Formats: sequence, C-alpha cells, structure tokens
Amino acid sequence: MRYALLGLIASVTATAALAATPPANLRIDLKNSTGGSAGVATLTAAPNGVLLKLEVKGLTPGWHGLHFHEKGDCSAAGFTSAGAHVHGQASVVHGLLNPDGNEAGDLPNLYVAADGTGTAELFSTYVTLGGGGAKPDLMDADGSALVIHANPDDHKAQPIGGAGPRIACATIPKG
Repeated sequence: MRYALLGLIASVTATAALAATPPANLRIDLKNSTGGSAGVATLTAAPNGVLLKLEVKGLTPGWHGLHFHEKGDCSAAGFTSAGAHVHGQASVVHGLLNPDGNEAGDLPNLYVAADGTGTAELFSTYVTLGGGGAKPDLMDADGSALVIHANPDDHKAQPIGGAGPRIACATIPKG
C-alpha cells in the first residue's frame, strides 16, 4: 500500500508539473470585426519572455499598432472586451519610447504590405506564457488577447500611442 501511495503522489505531482508547463507553441487565430479570418499568430514560451510570429491577411496596408491586452475575450464589438493593455505594475504609462517606462503589453508596430498581408517575428521580454517570475502571464486566470489597431503606435502618447480602433483580435486562453 505504501508503494502504491507513493506512486500516486508521484503521478499527481508529475501531472501538476505538466499542467504548469507552458505549451511549446500556442497557435491563435486572429479575427476581424466581422468574425472573418485576419490571420494567425504563434506564441512560444522562451526563458526570458515570449516569441510571437504573425501572419496576417485582409488588413489595410501600412503600419498598425500591436499590443497584448489584459483579457482573453474578443467577443464585444470593437474588441473592447479585451480590456486595456497588459500591465506589469499598478502605475503604468504607455509606449516603448516613453522615458517613464512602458506597459507589459506594448509591442512594436506591424507592417502590412499593399496586398493586405504581413508577417513578423517579435520578442517581448515583458510577459510570460504560462507563468514564472514577476512578469505578467498571458495565460493567467482570464487569459489575454493579441490586438491589432487601425493606425501605427507612436510609442509615446497616452493611453495607446494614437493607434486608433481595434481591427483584429486573437484570444490567448487562460492557463
């Protein structure tokens, strides 16, 4: 009986450890405001952040703001249900170029070609995928979202760098 109990404890411990391990690659679908496909994103957990690969389609050509938002909900019109940007601390300011720091959800802009397609590979050291450490976890209790905005982000202006309306959204599930 003692050995069976130890085996059970080891099995439960191993299962819990596997559940806490972030996925090797998390593929999420980007949706436009009518529910159509706007492309895909793949997130990969890395030792010091998250690698994000994007393939977008059907967007207007030019630069677009790109952010991680605090809630894994893209259901509301204009994707407002995704909430604000992911924050790393209580007092936050927006913008990668802001001398006072930036939000954990701030990302570089995405460029879309004349045919409405774009690809990018970005790395964020401000968040995690599946937890660990003091950085915000994109797969926390309510998940998060990847949001593409209509305009470029100037990386300074408050609250969203002039990025304008949300035009595409992908849900990052809760852990």
